[in-house]
Amino acid sequence: MPQLSKKGLELPASPIRKLVFHADAAKEKGIEVLHLNIGQPDIKAPKNAMQAVLEADLKLLPYGMSQGTLGYRTKLCKYYKKHNISISPEDILVTTGASEALYFCLNLICNAGDQVIIPEPFYANYNGFASAASVDVVPVISDFADQYELPPIEKVIEKINSKTKAILLCNPSNPTGYVYNKKEIEMLGKLVIEKDIFLIVDEVYREFIHNGDPHYSVLCDSRWSEHSVMIDSVSKRYSMCGARVGCMVSRNKKLLKQALKYAQLRLSPPAYAMIASEAALDAPEKYLEEVAEEYRNRRNVMIQALEKIEGIDVSHPMGAFYCMVKLPVENAEDFSKFLLTDFSDQGQTLMLAPGQGFYSTPGLGKNEVRIAFVLETEKLIRAAQILEKALEVYNQ
Repeated sequence: MPQLSKKGLELPASPIRKLVFHADAAKEKGIEVLHLNIGQPDIKAPKNAMQAVLEADLKLLPYGMSQGTLGYRTKLCKYYKKHNISISPEDILVTTGASEALYFCLNLICNAGDQVIIPEPFYANYNGFASAASVDVVPVISDFADQYELPPIEKVIEKINSKTKAILLCNPSNPTGYVYNKKEIEMLGKLVIEKDIFLIVDEVYREFIHNGDPHYSVLCDSRWSEHSVMIDSVSKRYSMCGARVGCMVSRNKKLLKQALKYAQLRLSPPAYAMIASEAALDAPEKYLEEVAEEYRNRRNVMIQALEKIEGIDVSHPMGAFYCMVKLPVENAEDFSKFLLTDFSDQGQTLMLAPGQGFYSTPGLGKNEVRIAFVLETEKLIRAAQILEKALEVYNQ
């Protein structure tokens, strides 16, 4: 029988989706599964975005520009200008989701065996992207007790060696909700200049900051322009996860020129999705304001409900729409399976994302889960009730 590659066999499973089989089996039994495992917003996308697709009078779907349409990239520049980011359309490469942007980036800056430093816990698929690019993840541990703030810069410096090619952040963070502030971004910006490496920042949650502080982008300061890359997407901002439209943004012309070669391999981004994405940028400002306020309210409701459960600890996210939760169990993945295979309450159960998948350090996160507060508040309250009852049964 033909053999699969070592790289393919070692690709880690997504902790966000690895229990889908069990969830589907529960649904087949008539059990309603409340999905707290994945950042799939239930808020409606902008009406004009959906309408633009319906009204698109296309006689065929031809290949488009590999870097994305000029119209969309020009509108993105106007959007970024509102966030104190001054760039030109030539600084933007439209990708098939933020995932493709990060995959391009890792392949462009790293050779096989090179390293990328990431504060952990981090978005679980970073492990997968790194593995697919034959890149080693070097974690620097952020502390739950400190709400996952950036570790002391000395801890980051200790991890840098001749194989280090980049520092990667998600800001605001998935899964922790921590928001890296201007001081922290500036420290990292100066460090990457000194060490001559890249600073890659995934900023897909920039609109969702719960304490009122402004978001500080890696591209706000031009001093480290040659060293910085921003990853972005319409998925979370406009509830358009299925559109699969993201972008890679950098003032490093050499990087973008080479990235275009990767984009040309897959020919062009999805045409209809770009039509919707461009229209979404015309949504009234109150759309994003109302969405941000809704997530702020959900955050508060979710944390308040979880903190009433005996034996658990909950992080207090400053942004995005996730929190990390420490459970009174030995193995959170086993408990998450139990929820789907052996437990229901009044015909309902939960799907969680086991926390261990958000770490690369062995043993960390074993009793943790990530919870996404992307459901209506009534369902979030109900989810906390189900979690409390499930823990009582599981720990008997």
